[in-house]
Amino acid sequence: MHILQLCPRVPYPPHDGGAIAMYDVAAGLARAGHRVTVLALNTPKHHQPATALDHLGPNVRLVTVEVDTNLSPVKALRNLLLGKLPYNVERFVNPAVEAKLAELLKAEAFDAVQVEGTFVAWYVDTIKRLAPALPVVLRAHNVEYTIWQMLAERENNVLKRVYLRHLARRLRQFEHAVLPRFSAVAAITEPDQKRLRQLGCQEPVVFVPAGVDPGRFQRDARIRPRPRTLFMIGSLNWLPNLEGLEWFLREVWPQAKAKYPELELHIAGKDTPERIRQLQLPGVTVHGFVESAQQFMQEYELMLVPLLSGGGMRIKIIEGMALGKCIMSTGLGSEGIHVRDGFDIVLCDEPSEWVERLGRYYRGELDQQAIGEEAARTIARLYDNRRVVESFQDLYTILQPAPRATAR
Repeated sequence: MHILQLCPRVPYPPHDGGAIAMYDVAAGLARAGHRVTVLALNTPKHHQPATALDHLGPNVRLVTVEVDTNLSPVKALRNLLLGKLPYNVERFVNPAVEAKLAELLKAEAFDAVQVEGTFVAWYVDTIKRLAPALPVVLRAHNVEYTIWQMLAERENNVLKRVYLRHLARRLRQFEHAVLPRFSAVAAITEPDQKRLRQLGCQEPVVFVPAGVDPGRFQRDARIRPRPRTLFMIGSLNWLPNLEGLEWFLREVWPQAKAKYPELELHIAGKDTPERIRQLQLPGVTVHGFVESAQQFMQEYELMLVPLLSGGGMRIKIIEGMALGKCIMSTGLGSEGIHVRDGFDIVLCDEPSEWVERLGRYYRGELDQQAIGEEAARTIARLYDNRRVVESFQDLYTILQPAPRATAR
């Protein structure tokens, strides 16, 4: 098959959850013998050369369109007063992308279009207008409005809370109106599958999780993690990650460090804000962006995911599990991943629960090595990227139009 994959950014390098999910599907489809044309908005934040995906071989072609998606206070205010689309979506709407879509759809024969997430879902009508019979699949990385709704609920600043609620309301209206127009929707978690059905998305609404490429996550036997070390890793330009980190540093770390003085916390993440870089907290080291997430994860023992808001699947959790790491997470952080507390993950929500479980780890009562090994087995069994690609292949096949009967 020939698949057109529409991405809100160039999915390379695969350093964060969104890029990993998009990159691994393109790479997996190509390995399975399909052709993939990746049409990506080339944004200032994630700008890449046109050759960025050449290493995936001749079955993958990258086509980019330069689009400025930078946040602008003036445009945000104008959108607030006059806009019809949520500002989060409006930044990704561009006539040059429409023109490139038209050019590709007229020049080439595709078997399906995969639209990667809510921010480029607006283009579904353009695709349907230009190629009415072509199946168009939305891969829902999140149900976006739920993220902003959760952020608004915990925001103490009144003006910011009002604005976040406004964004959440507009996003819900947008998703309710646009997402049902797709031929099918692939939800990245089962809870999101239910939310998408509640939004009115027409069937099939299928569950296709994110996966892990086993070849990219091989444990290095030479790396021995330092004892009594904790780590967090994730893009800190994504508000839920930043919110969770700041909550942990405020509500959990002071108590944990006072009770367990030899604990160390190591923080890594792309676009680390300056206020986090300048932290002077006992036992805390801020690394900023690290070139190799795999190496960083293996240098420390216990992975922390104190997520309070968000949807979709935490790709960094399944990557950490693939490397045999014991992960301590909130229930929301592990949402959509088939794990069991105390078996292949450790779950806690209240600050007192975090402190108690960190104490068990500190005293050697947690058996983090056994939990990590079970985590690795869970990923090998359920989240191998080859199974994810097979699910998409099956979905594309189901959606192919039936051949016309020939007259006799």
